[in-house]
Amino acid sequence: MDSNASSSALLPLAGIRVVEFTHMVMGPSCGMVLADLGAEVIKVEPVDGDRTRYLLGAGAGFFPMFNRNKKSIAIDLRRPEGLEVAIRLASSADVVAQNFKPGVMAKYGLDYAALSRLNERLIYVNHTGFLPGPYEHRTALDEVVQMMGGLAYMTGRPGDPLRAGSSVNDIMGGMFGAIGAMAALMQRAQTGRGQEVDSALFENNVFLVGQHMMQYAVTGQPAAPMPERISSWAVYDVFSVKDGGQIFLAAVSDAQWHAFCDALGFADLRADPQLASNNDRVRARPTLLPELRRRLAAHTAEELAAVFERHGLPFAPIARPEQLFDDPHLNATGGLADISLPDGERAGQTARTTLLPLRMDGQRLPVRSDPPRLGEHTAALLADLGYAPAQVQQLRTAAAVA
Repeated sequence: MDSNASSSALLPLAGIRVVEFTHMVMGPSCGMVLADLGAEVIKVEPVDGDRTRYLLGAGAGFFPMFNRNKKSIAIDLRRPEGLEVAIRLASSADVVAQNFKPGVMAKYGLDYAALSRLNERLIYVNHTGFLPGPYEHRTALDEVVQMMGGLAYMTGRPGDPLRAGSSVNDIMGGMFGAIGAMAALMQRAQTGRGQEVDSALFENNVFLVGQHMMQYAVTGQPAAPMPERISSWAVYDVFSVKDGGQIFLAAVSDAQWHAFCDALGFADLRADPQLASNNDRVRARPTLLPELRRRLAAHTAEELAAVFERHGLPFAPIARPEQLFDDPHLNATGGLADISLPDGERAGQTARTTLLPLRMDGQRLPVRSDPPRLGEHTAALLADLGYAPAQVQQLRTAAAVA
């Protein structure tokens, strides 16, 4: 998809330049949010490319998912000429974002202390494993902080910690980086000065489990892992039903319980005084749930979904990610958009990607440009920085840029 300057001008961050020295998921997620909101986001890559371009398995979707609406410039920071390009480019930015190990950016003179001397209006966003403190030099990954931050404990069954099925801390940590960048832009409008912003995986994970920490503070009882938790509602579970189907069903108020019983013909349960209130039903769960499983097993998941939708009751099919491409709601509301894949065996083929889960002025934020090919915008960006064509050729001959 080609860049659309007219649509960019209507977006809230139009005119903001972001230069990102990022890889994997966390830093690129920050850049993607800012890019989707209209910023010009320039991804600085090594001359052989961001390694996530070439990942297999669970990482195969990283680059095309998190790098749309961006430009790519390929630079060899180990060469003086390449480093000069990077410093000039970063100095031209409103926001620089990075997610490398502590000390890497300082080694190249691309840290906040160095760049802020060249541009006092610069906002610099660090995406790290830990905020400054005893753990700050540890190497962190999403799975690492899920294990040490209580999320894997809460997700798995007792004795079997299990990471969440998505890069939740990486993505959310990038979102907090973007929130910090936008807040700093607002503050810069008042003060004229930039600042350094830090977003960290571990602290993000602790924020996610804060509700369970607060549960302990309020009740004095440790939170049980989600599969073993004491539910606040009696009907709030996955049910295995006819023909091998599964469906999540819920009734979280007395009114919903009455509607549930009426819809399915469970008059005896509706009239049972021991099931009169929500708390009564929660206390009766050890006997109530097996009875409900027995009765509901006579229906298919599709039949139950139709009944619950008709009566306004909460339900959900148990969907796999690949099935969401055919989800009627996503397709009807424009929740998916076409991109051209930049790398791999399917390079050039069209795929659909998920958009940010929000609307502005009644519109979804669009894909304005495909995930970039490696170094796709190098020549144009060098020209924008004042490099003459002959200088660009010299840099390429020296392999300082690609």
